[in-house]
Amino acid sequence: SRTEPVILCSLATEKFLATGQLPEGVARNMQVLNLSSILLIPPVVVFVWDCNPVASSLALGCVTVLFLKLVSYHMVNLWCRQQRASRKHHRRRSSSGSGQITQGVNGRTTNGHMAKFVIYPDNLNLYDIYYFIFVPTLCYELNFPRSSRIRKRFLFRRFLESLLLLQLILALAQQWIVPIMENSLKPFQEMNFPAMLERLLKLAVPNILIWYLHSLVFHSTLNTFAELLRFADREFYRDWWNADTVQYFWQNWNIPVHRWCLRHLYKPLVAAGMSKTLACIMVFLLSAFFHEYLVSVPLKMFRVWAFLGMLAQVPFAFVIDNIFRNRYNNLGNMAVWISLIIGQPLAILMYYHDYYIINYGTSRTL
Repeated sequence: SRTEPVILCSLATEKFLATGQLPEGVARNMQVLNLSSILLIPPVVVFVWDCNPVASSLALGCVTVLFLKLVSYHMVNLWCRQQRASRKHHRRRSSSGSGQITQGVNGRTTNGHMAKFVIYPDNLNLYDIYYFIFVPTLCYELNFPRSSRIRKRFLFRRFLESLLLLQLILALAQQWIVPIMENSLKPFQEMNFPAMLERLLKLAVPNILIWYLHSLVFHSTLNTFAELLRFADREFYRDWWNADTVQYFWQNWNIPVHRWCLRHLYKPLVAAGMSKTLACIMVFLLSAFFHEYLVSVPLKMFRVWAFLGMLAQVPFAFVIDNIFRNRYNNLGNMAVWISLIIGQPLAILMYYHDYYIINYGTSRTL
């Protein structure tokens, strides 16, 4: 695997740090260089070789997940080193001793028996880091919750759901969305706003349907990996469809990403003295960067629509909280849904229009 050197480098630096063979400053520079290579090398490959946009987007999605996972891996191990150093000056508490026990511990086959907690630095091994790479979470733990067995029927159903729903999404995109986008090129070029609005509303119907199907694929695929690896934490989303604020939507639409942002970005920034509002804006900035990264790089063009769309969530959240939600009761949920129904199709049309013009020009009959 081309990502294996990156993973092994992360493990090696943590091992050297645990044994005191590498200064923190040098190790931090190595980690920054290693993590930067994850995000910088794949775009170079995409631009040098003629890569399919869909395949490139999927590959960059995996790269982004790996980046977030390794950031969490390094931060948690840093906290463990800091805690260990603190305990050298203050006697280790009895509750943190190696005699604690739990069920289903990372790196052990328990089958219902009691096993010892994994404690730092015993977690620094190949099994531990690769288990973390494949489990459906972005936040690293020394001891993950584990189920006692693999439920074969449940696993088969989730796998079948993922496969069939993905095929349904592809069919809807090819047979419904692509023709609408092709018919939208001429109104966009002529700036015919009534026709543009009509195409936008036509696209909203299949888009929201695919959005719902995507959430089902998300649920089924993550459950498939979780069941295979006996990973017991299955909370991947909450009731995002009931969101009456932008914050509630983003906090409940994708739980693994929300937990990562809260644990590894928002809380550290607040602890460092940054205001909660500014820390929240930084979270949206990071999210905006990755949204643009996952769209612009595969399409080989930079239009910042995805970036600006995510940043626009900040003032939009203020408007919903202070106008719709507080003054007009349940209209906050309606405003969130309108942003989903209108905002995404508009972004799709804008990107498709620019991609078509760049790659095919205007010579083809529209």
